[in-house]
Amino acid sequence: MSSKRVRHVPFRTCVACGKKTAKSDLVRIAASPSGSVAMDESGKASGRGAYLCSGGDCVQEPLRRGKLEFAMRRKMSDDAWSRLRASVEALASAER
Repeated sequence: MSSKRVRHVPFRTCVACGKKTAKSDLVRIAASPSGSVAMDESGKASGRGAYLCSGGDCVQEPLRRGKLEFAMRRKMSDDAWSRLRASVEALASAER
């Protein structure tokens, strides 16, 4: 009788739709300790993180600034918000 280990799969919640899914199916948005907010391609950047569904409608829906600011526990400047929206829109167009 062989006993195979079941690998732990971390789950995270999408800030747009609230769906819980595997971390690998989501895109991370990170707020660095210095205050900048950006898409985290590696998923391992230091700082507070929030997640969005990468392959679903969440990326294609307009991202609500208040929900993201609440999840990140910080206010975002208009410039940081516009850069982040451009990144999310580029991700959405790549998924189509």
